Amino acid sequence: MTEIAPLVTALSSPTIKARKEAAAQLGRAGDPAAVLPLVQALIDPHPSVRTEVAVALGKLDDERAVPGRVAALADTDDQVRGAVMAALGRLKDRRAVIPLATCLTDKNTRIRAGAAEVLGRLGDPHAGKALTAATADPFEEVRDAAARALDRIQKKRPAGP
Repeated sequence: MTEIAPLVTALSSPTIKARKEAAAQLGRAGDPAAVLPLVQALIDPHPSVRTEVAVALGKLDDERAVPGRVAALADTDDQVRGAVMAALGRLKDRRAVIPLATCLTDKNTRIRAGAAEVLGRLGDPHAGKALTAATADPFEEVRDAAARALDRIQKKRPAGP
């Protein structure tokens, strides 16, 4: 197993390249002890570092990272938000449903479509109202993703009497 202490220290390096590489290596290391330092790094000043951190957290699949990831859905950078959504989709934690539903009104079309896809994977009926509204989005990519998500949610519901 990789010794993570030097990598955690490198998350505070003055160089962007070193911080990104440290985040990537921590994700590959698979050590649960890396979760909290990575969550703290989600506020790095550089968006490419925050994106790499979100990807690394996605590889660790640890529920302790969910609150930090949910907060990062409000990041100003589209790539960071996209990486955070992908990580939340892999973890399938229902605490992300409401924040992801909020992303259905994001200014970026790919973020809206991505949020719909992840909500479909989560399969939580609480996303239904927001996904239904997204089926009227001006962009076909978003409408289609929302319709697919609603279909997946409907299929996951138990059959009634």
